Amino acid sequence: MTGERDEDRTIRLRKLKFRSWHRGIKEMDLILGRFADTILDSLSDSDLDTYEQLISAEDTELYNWLTGRETVPPEHDHALFARIQTFNHMKGPGSR
Repeated sequence: MTGERDEDRTIRLRKLKFRSWHRGIKEMDLILGRFADTILDSLSDSDLDTYEQLISAEDTELYNWLTGRETVPPEHDHALFARIQTFNHMKGPGSR
C-alpha cells in the first residue's frame, strides 16, 4: 500500500510542477515553477492541497497578491502563501 501511495504522490507532484511552470504568463511560470521545483517535494499532503487551491487562482490576481499590488484574500492568506512570497523575494523573479 505504501508503494502505491508513493506513486500517487509522485504523479501528483509531477502534475503540480507542470501546472506551476505552465501558467499563462511568464512571470508566474518563473515564480511558481522555481518554487515548485525547490519546495514541493518537502510539503505535506495537506500543504499540497493548499498549494493546489492557491494555483487555481487566476494568474493576474495571484501575481498581484504575490507582488503586494492587491490584498490577498483571507482564504489564500496562509503560511504557504507567505513562504512563496518570501521564496520569490529571496530569489528574485528573473533568477533561475
